[in-house]
Amino acid sequence: MVGRVNDQYVKVARLSGEFVWHAHDDEDEMFLVVAGRLRLQLEGREDVVLAAGEFFVVPKGVRHNPVAEPEAHVVLIETVTTAHTGDVVVPRTVSIDQQLSP
Repeated sequence: MVGRVNDQYVKVARLSGEFVWHAHDDEDEMFLVVAGRLRLQLEGREDVVLAAGEFFVVPKGVRHNPVAEPEAHVVLIETVTTAHTGDVVVPRTVSIDQQLSP
């Protein structure tokens, strides 16, 4: 987490390969690609492919799976209550408190 604007966290991440299918029932999630390429698989919809400088907002409730091809550097803007793996708990799940730790 690199900043906070009102009730939104600004996060930076380096993604590699496939993440995990998940949804955020109550929050939208914005992905802005800074470097690389990111494919957002969306349940029941066509994939969205983003290159550097492009962004997409995943609406709340939409199951999605970010896939970096092969790596992507992204800025995420999320409500402070957003768990990064949404409704799924997997070994790579990190709590919001852990994300805020230096």
